[in-house]
Formats: sequence, C-alpha cells, structure tokens
Amino acid sequence: FNSRAEYFWSHGLISDSTYRIFTSVCNYSRYVSEYYGGSLSPLCARVMNQVTRETSRFVDKYDVTLDVCLSSVLSQSMILSPHKRVGHRIDVCVEDETVNYLNRKDVQEALHAKLIGVKKWAVCSSVLEYELLNLQIPTINIVGSLVNSGIRVLVYSGDQDSVIPLTGSRTLVQNLARDLGLKTSIPYRVWFEGKQVTTQTYRAN
Repeated sequence: FNSRAEYFWSHGLISDSTYRIFTSVCNYSRYVSEYYGGSLSPLCARVMNQVTRETSRFVDKYDVTLDVCLSSVLSQSMILSPHKRVGHRIDVCVEDETVNYLNRKDVQEALHAKLIGVKKWAVCSSVLEYELLNLQIPTINIVGSLVNSGIRVLVYSGDQDSVIPLTGSRTLVQNLARDLGLKTSIPYRVWFEGKQVTTQTYRAN
C-alpha cells in the first residue's frame, strides 16, 4: 500500500525531500486512515499537500506517461486518490461517459440488464456505500489461499500505474512465493500482445 511513495519518487514525480517525509513522517497508509477516519492531522495534511503540489492534477495517476484528460479517467482516479486537495471532500459519484453509455436501451438489451424499481442506472446509490477504509485491507492472503487450493492466479500491475504500483505488487508476490515455497518456473521475460511489447512477466510453481 505504501509503495506509492517509491513509485512517485522513482518516476521523478516527487523530490527527494518529499519522498523522505512521505516514507517517514506520514506514509500513505497513515494518511488514508486519518483522512477517511475523519481525523486528519496537520502533519499528514502538510505532507500530502506537498505530494499533491509536486505530482499536480495534470498527471494521470493510472498512467503517469499519458497526456491527461480532465474527464473520465481522472475523475475516476479521485475515488482512490483522496489527496487531490486536502480538506476538500470529493464526491465519488462523478458524472462519466459510462453512465450515459450504460443507460442506452440498446446497451442494456445487449447486456440483458433490466432496470427494476429504478428509472436510470447510476454509478452510486443510497443503498450501497463505499467503505474506503477497506482500501488498506491486504488481499495477498486470499491470493495465497487460492494458490494453495490449486487455483491458478494472475497478479497484474500496469508499469505506469501509480494507484496500484508495480513496485508494491512485485514485493507482495515475491513475499507470497517465499511464504508458500514457490519457485520460478519461467524466468522474467518480455510479454507481447500481437507485435507490441507490453511488459515483463514470470511464472512460479
């Protein structure tokens, strides 16, 4: 969860001094706990303001190399990025093109979706609510239990994604492999999609 700081720093998005305070004074896990718990300390507020200033709103957190589009992708990133502006509460039900698309009759018919008791499909409702503190609950033990049950698992992280950084996923998978006694069966290699190099991959048994 706290690999975000290393990712920002290694991709040149934050300075050395900001990296130091983001890993020692107030890490992301502590910030999320305080922010969503309604008890944000002045110390964490200062740290996150500095991180926000340096990363800026013009960097797409889901792909730090893309030109930013100030609509769908960025608005969705607000759900997982409470540090947009400290002290400013963000409505997670941001209007998006997806809403209009999924409310088209032809799309609903193609999906065999029926609106029962509601006039319009929406991202959020008054019935289901986000429990954003659950963002910190580790899922690696669930992955481990699936592997132990004989279920094959693919753990994927985009290498330009700062929301779920590759650096964190790599550490978690390595620790899981160690704990379960797994060995690498296929070494680290290039992964192609068609003729396009997409990323690197390896497999453990």
